[in-house]
Amino acid sequence: MDEKRVERLQIMLAGQELKILDDWRFSRRMPSRASAVRELLKRGLAAEGFLLTEPDAKSADFGVMAASSKQA
Repeated sequence: MDEKRVERLQIMLAGQELKILDDWRFSRRMPSRASAVRELLKRGLAAEGFLLTEPDAKSADFGVMAASSKQA
């Protein structure tokens, strides 16, 4: 990926979640927690069918609820 990283995403994890993340990261010899989180995010999105987005996609194009189920 050649795109420069310009956004910071901060998350809070419980101790056990952090241990699981670190165990997964170390077993794959990943260089950092950030790289492990990016890889897991990529895998999770791919599993859900989100492989690529259109370059001009807007955040409003993505949501938790399908457009047909939104209430006015």
